[in-house]
Amino acid sequence: MKPYEHKVQYYETDAMGIVHHSNYIRWFEEARCDLLEQMGFGYRKMEEEGVIIPVLSVACTYKTMVRFEDTVVILPSITEFNGLKFKVTYEIRDAKTNELRTTGESTHCFLSRNYAPIRLKKEYPHIYTLFNNMMSTN
Repeated sequence: MKPYEHKVQYYETDAMGIVHHSNYIRWFEEARCDLLEQMGFGYRKMEEEGVIIPVLSVACTYKTMVRFEDTVVILPSITEFNGLKFKVTYEIRDAKTNELRTTGESTHCFLSRNYAPIRLKKEYPHIYTLFNNMMSTN
């Protein structure tokens, strides 16, 4: 899988020129969307089939500062999957130096349009296979 790159925009920074902490969660989402697209089953396609994947939890640990005009590489990885829920871990690294800037994780579940839990293996085996294969490659 190709890593996700993001160039820091001015509006993402605070008065000190440092990225505001809330933006890292947005970057996690951008990288997760990109990962799902690369898997062949992005959010739009999933929702067209009636599957939604809300966030259950998110955590972020800041290691070093990211500043305006820095470019970061975000490495998302599906590290847990059981057919009902999955976890994505993230590493944010400086694109030039490869220095670790931030780590994090988000946990999600699979729901139907009426917010009922979905067991992918039974109800959407093709989606189950995609996620299960991602676990095999990690």
